[in-house]
Amino acid sequence: MRRLSRIVTPLLGVMFGLIAAPAARAGCASPDVNAAWRQPQSYLRPGPLHSPGFILASSGDSQSDAAIVGFWRVTFVSKGSTYIPDDTVVDWGYVQWHSDGTEIMNSSRPPATSSFCLGVWKKTGPSTYKLNHLALSWNPDGTPLGPATITEEVVLDHGGNSYSGSFTIDQYDLSGVHILPPTPIVGVVTGTRITVN
Repeated sequence: MRRLSRIVTPLLGVMFGLIAAPAARAGCASPDVNAAWRQPQSYLRPGPLHSPGFILASSGDSQSDAAIVGFWRVTFVSKGSTYIPDDTVVDWGYVQWHSDGTEIMNSSRPPATSSFCLGVWKKTGPSTYKLNHLALSWNPDGTPLGPATITEEVVLDHGGNSYSGSFTIDQYDLSGVHILPPTPIVGVVTGTRITVN
């Protein structure tokens, strides 16, 4: 019993310290310490992301019956863009469509420029889906470029193992208002389902 007490007592002290420490430090932190991790206000402007075209998925949306849910390998190919020649692979990556109406993509872009984007989606018809990705883009030197949106409208094939449709990529400046060339980029997105086998 004495040996157990020697182990439990210090452990309880550490646990209590961890629970109490954040509350005790919060009032003592200097403004400079808190400001060190904050980004300048211009980085945080939502800009066009709150436009009427922004798709929201709420807990009231039922996506659980959607066959699009799963893990996919996707490719974005330019078709009809002003600055990018047709048939140019603009991006590729891996995407997960979740049953709660959210989505995440790991892009082939260099991580320093932002290789992840998050999205929301909804079923718009039989085997038809609309997706809105949001990303924070960065210049290669580590300075912020601005927010980006990638919208997709895709149709799932009858077997449920591939989809195709259209996409539009818009890269905004830091103000979130002006679209930067070479965007908008438009084209065709295709997806192939990845399974455990």
